[in-house]
Amino acid sequence: MSEKKKIVVIGGSAAGPKCAARARRFDQNAEITILQKESDLSMASCGYPYYVGGFFDDRNMLVSTPTGVTRDPKFFLNAKGIFAKTDTEAISINKNDKTVKYKDLKTGDENEIKYDKLVLATGAVPNIPNIPGIELKGITTLQSIKDADYLRKIRDENKIKKAVIIGGGLIGIETCEALQLAGIQITVIELLPQLLTFLDWELAKIVENHVKSKAANVITQNPVVEFLGENGILKSVKLKNGTELPCELAVLAIGVRPNVKLAKDAGLDIGETGGIIVDEFLTTKDPDIYAVGDCIETTNRISNKKVHAPYGDLANLQGRAAGENIILGNNAKFPGTIQTGICKVFDYSAGATGLSETAALKLGYDIITVINASPDKPGFMNGKLIISKMVVDKKTNRVLGVQCIGLGDVSKLISQAAMAILGKLTVNDLVNADLPYAPPFSLAIDHFIATSHIIQNKMRGLFTGISTKELKEKLNNGEKPFLLDVRGADEFEQTRLGIGETLIPLGVLRKRINEIPKDREIICYCKISLRGYEAALVLQANGCKNVKVLEGGIMVWPYTKEK
Repeated sequence: MSEKKKIVVIGGSAAGPKCAARARRFDQNAEITILQKESDLSMASCGYPYYVGGFFDDRNMLVSTPTGVTRDPKFFLNAKGIFAKTDTEAISINKNDKTVKYKDLKTGDENEIKYDKLVLATGAVPNIPNIPGIELKGITTLQSIKDADYLRKIRDENKIKKAVIIGGGLIGIETCEALQLAGIQITVIELLPQLLTFLDWELAKIVENHVKSKAANVITQNPVVEFLGENGILKSVKLKNGTELPCELAVLAIGVRPNVKLAKDAGLDIGETGGIIVDEFLTTKDPDIYAVGDCIETTNRISNKKVHAPYGDLANLQGRAAGENIILGNNAKFPGTIQTGICKVFDYSAGATGLSETAALKLGYDIITVINASPDKPGFMNGKLIISKMVVDKKTNRVLGVQCIGLGDVSKLISQAAMAILGKLTVNDLVNADLPYAPPFSLAIDHFIATSHIIQNKMRGLFTGISTKELKEKLNNGEKPFLLDVRGADEFEQTRLGIGETLIPLGVLRKRINEIPKDREIICYCKISLRGYEAALVLQANGCKNVKVLEGGIMVWPYTKEK
């Protein structure tokens, strides 16, 4: 009888337990041990903001199976035959002896455990700015379940009135909503010119406006330079421009970095992104040591560049592959990521997959983009607006990236786009995509297909678009295009841009064609620019040579409107 294989997994959040469970399914005799520094196991860390926000009240749901069983050491031992040691910190790795030294954080006792295969799932640690006052009480992150407990307690006590969120990324925006729902006055402070940097600026600005509409303040390009307090307790933050914002709570959400100290001390290679270097089988340079989750760097499948992609779904996929490989040998590959993500922004959603326009240009791609604003399903089925942006490689016509925001079903569109990108589909593949249709679920021509139609028209020269950002730059530079609003008079009275536009409803445009200055650049639009496109075709047929359509129409305009 062969000796039992000894498997040690360091880290018990997402990737580690998934790896251990997968390994158990392929080998019922192996000795599998998880060393977990925290008191909890297999935590749904992406759920922390929603626990804080009161979307659910039972903390145990963060550490339970779908059937409600708590994933504690007893569960892992009885259900899976896995030894899980919580409150246990791995201190060092001896690759020669194949041992891990660990410490019981409750007793202080130190011991060693032998392994045949070792898996590092040490996760990531939050970035903490080195600025004065960082040690004050009232400053926290939302990285651990203890952080979630702390913020939930603040929510439930209802004593704090003002808070700042430092960082406008996924966690920052989700935390903003969670605390705002508790009646706390929120200010989001972002170093960069925009929130949610996975979006291009014009979509990010619409999200920012939506955040502001929910009574949260947003400050960009004006970072915190000092935390100010009294008697060791936070009282305010000082910004670069000298402004002081009173607050009783500051949540740091400025990203994370791979937790690689253990790996580095063991002599494993660390990559340019700061993550542990692994191959497609999740193996480090030591063939008996694997690494998975937020502590590694991986490959962007579009650019082939190394990236740090700390996403919960990727951590589980990596754990699954590594768990199979440590038992069956290296055959399960993890090919990398296209960095698909989504977040809830109050009643909005914001998601992206693949490359943004900004990222694609930085990588040297020659691209074409388009913005589409339209409902996710018919109005008679309570359709809600979504705004998407597609980025396409001019050379190959392949879709490189898609972003989407809005009140409608953003998740479905981003899922469609992610599969299109993974499948290396071109615009010509997508214009006749066979997607499920019924009025409760989508328009007859799905929003994603319609976006493909628009960009195909643009590529064929049948449509010339201009983005809101490009139009604003023209106006700021003193250019005076003829701005043609083709909505109805009632719509114009309700809301308008106030940038010198002329109202000629589409229904009377042919009769008033003599009012159009054919020798000027003409920019047509309506609410979402469907009528704007029709108007452009009418003008072109009547001798106008320089006609553009404002992509997405008024609904995409991120700047101040007249009314």
